[in-house]
Amino acid sequence: MMNQLQRRNRSLVTRLIVGTVLMFGFGFLLVPLYDVFCRVTGLNGKVLNNGPVTQSVEINRDRRVKVQLLAVNNEAMPWRFKPQESEITVFPGEMKQTAFVALNPTQRSMVGQAVPSVAPSEAAEHLHKVNCFCFEQQPLMAGEERAMPLVFMIDDELPQHISTITLSYTLFDITPEPRPTLTLQEHRQGVSYE
Repeated sequence: MMNQLQRRNRSLVTRLIVGTVLMFGFGFLLVPLYDVFCRVTGLNGKVLNNGPVTQSVEINRDRRVKVQLLAVNNEAMPWRFKPQESEITVFPGEMKQTAFVALNPTQRSMVGQAVPSVAPSEAAEHLHKVNCFCFEQQPLMAGEERAMPLVFMIDDELPQHISTITLSYTLFDITPEPRPTLTLQEHRQGVSYE
């Protein structure tokens, strides 16, 4: 009877461990899978067209598209963040340059990363960001303010029923955590914080 109880307990523990590992693995893969899903479906306005435009493009002066620019801080980000212009009117095929301004009002150096989103989502594939501050991390010293450039173009394939596009950036604090310094005694004892 005791052997049977031990086997049941081992079986239960094994199933719990396997279930925990599977849940962790699923959670770990969820972010990349969601990114792929958004890129394939255009959901959440993921912008696919980044980098230089390789084809020559004619400007369509018969059509105007309004681009609204929004800046949002993640709740943990203390920076002041805003577009230089909240709205721009562009012709499809026209390169347009603007900037977003960030100010780090804190007493410490920080690193920010902007994540773009486009609405309506079907416009995302027609918005080409040629140069964008969102391509790189943005370090700011304490009290520093910086204009961060954005150069974009909307291609002429944008569906006719879309006359307004909203390009929104959410700014996240990705400042690395400071690593603790080892004391001489900890170093001699072989302590490591890595």
